[in-house]
Amino acid sequence: MKDENALKDLVKQKYSEIALQDKATNQSSCCGAGGCSTEVYNIMSDDYSTLEGYNPDADLGLGCGLPTEFAQIKEGDVVIDLGSGAGNDCFVARKQTGEKGKVIGIDFTPAMIDKARANAEKLKFNNVEFRQGDIEQMPVSANTADVVISNCVLNLVPNKNAVIKDIFRVLKPGGHFCISDVVLSGSLPDKIRNAAEMYAGCVSGAIQKEVYLELIEINGFVNIIIQKDKPIVLPDDILSNYLSPQEIASFRASGAGINSVTVYAEKPSAECKPGGGCC
Repeated sequence: MKDENALKDLVKQKYSEIALQDKATNQSSCCGAGGCSTEVYNIMSDDYSTLEGYNPDADLGLGCGLPTEFAQIKEGDVVIDLGSGAGNDCFVARKQTGEKGKVIGIDFTPAMIDKARANAEKLKFNNVEFRQGDIEQMPVSANTADVVISNCVLNLVPNKNAVIKDIFRVLKPGGHFCISDVVLSGSLPDKIRNAAEMYAGCVSGAIQKEVYLELIEINGFVNIIIQKDKPIVLPDDILSNYLSPQEIASFRASGAGINSVTVYAEKPSAECKPGGGCC
């Protein structure tokens, strides 16, 4: 696989294209990044349409969970959404935080920022803003957010440890995050791991579930809870773009798994000190 800068350029290019695609195209692929499937319509994303604040124009079908459903957002909270896309999760979060709160969406791709800002302008939301930036070094001051959310984005970032470290920085003491992401159990075939489309498609950039949870813990978070864990099955017509029939059969028999997990974790409060029983 390419180096970090090359991977970031790949993601920026792919998601600039995805910003112009419709929801149906994105949902029938892996996070919109090619490999369109005729076998399954909705591979990863969950249904947002029943959530208050949902806006169809902002839903590109790119998620792998519903982090806002579990994020415990309260009225007046400051919420940061990592990889905010066209603004889907931001607008749902804005309904929960209300007029007294604020939602900040951060995205790496200028085309997504433009689309999200246009959606916010159309909805006349003055407490939702979108900032272009790298979520490894967010354009946000320390101790800003009550809640950080993200939906199927960390798997796209080469340095996941840096993202988790920066989430800790921007959260207020006692704040928390709720993130949906793709994780692995077992090994993916090399042909999938080395495919650019499958990296941009949220699969080959995923890491082992145990490593993912360990990164959260070693960066100082506490009360780590997996709130939802669902399997993701890649249809044969997507896998056949990269693997032979024999290789597909071998992969299926290996027991390797691809899962979407929604993880909750808290930054200790200012009063929490080592040895005090809360860290």
